[in-house]
Amino acid sequence: MDAPLSTPTGHDRHGRYPQVVTVEDVQRNLVAVRSRIAAASRRVGRDPAGVRLLPVSKTQPESRLRLAYATGCQLLGENKVQEAHLKWQALQDLADLRWSVIGHLQTNKAKLVARFASEFQALDSLRLAETLDRCLQREGRALDVFVQVNTSGETSKYGLAPEAVAAFLQALPAFGALRVRGLMTLAVFSSDAARVRRCFRLLHGLRERLRQSAPAGIGLDELSMGMSGDLEIAVEEGATVVRVGQAIFGARALPDSHFWPGEAGGGPSLSGDTLPGGVFA
Repeated sequence: MDAPLSTPTGHDRHGRYPQVVTVEDVQRNLVAVRSRIAAASRRVGRDPAGVRLLPVSKTQPESRLRLAYATGCQLLGENKVQEAHLKWQALQDLADLRWSVIGHLQTNKAKLVARFASEFQALDSLRLAETLDRCLQREGRALDVFVQVNTSGETSKYGLAPEAVAAFLQALPAFGALRVRGLMTLAVFSSDAARVRRCFRLLHGLRERLRQSAPAGIGLDELSMGMSGDLEIAVEEGATVVRVGQAIFGARALPDSHFWPGEAGGGPSLSGDTLPGGVFA
């Protein structure tokens, strides 16, 4: 079934979601987001159970993470590895709480990810793969990873160019501690739904082509794409993971420039120009 072309984005709500203060607030937001996922799934004949919701807790205080945990959230996404590591240390009493690092990672911080993360969604260089693998081997751990692809062509974004992914995948079996699960992307941050959809459709098509040539042991079942403002379009285009922050926790107290120093303003415009390395949620 062809995905409908009329689904709008909800990026106009970016920075305007009410902040949660109670467990009931979080639960209500989770129900609303899951209802959006279910509706989008039904439009294209998908089973909503095939879409995993990853709550993104970046910049949120420990108290709100505990609210989310109380509703049953046991895997949380964080953009900055140092912030995630501090939260991991602070929430040691929640023994089954796991962490997904979804933002760009410098090689000198790979040892932190290797120490505590269950998932890493922004693998985009062989140097990082080698460093992560070495750190994981030292820790005696393995890590689920997603290969990040730059589907918008924006120079402000991290990720491999689509044409570079096939060769990159061929090299990954050398790193035994990395369990490749799939691909990740960030669509252009725009109110133009057609432009957003093209990014997601590109990733889905790339995955389908790569499945024919991927080395043994390289999993491509997962497509991580979509966030608070465009998750419906992502689901319509085949997302198996959507990364949702503001629609669950509310608007962040810190501006988007917190993540990308040197950028002015509290948030992106909807012109389609995303701040450097953007991981909006």
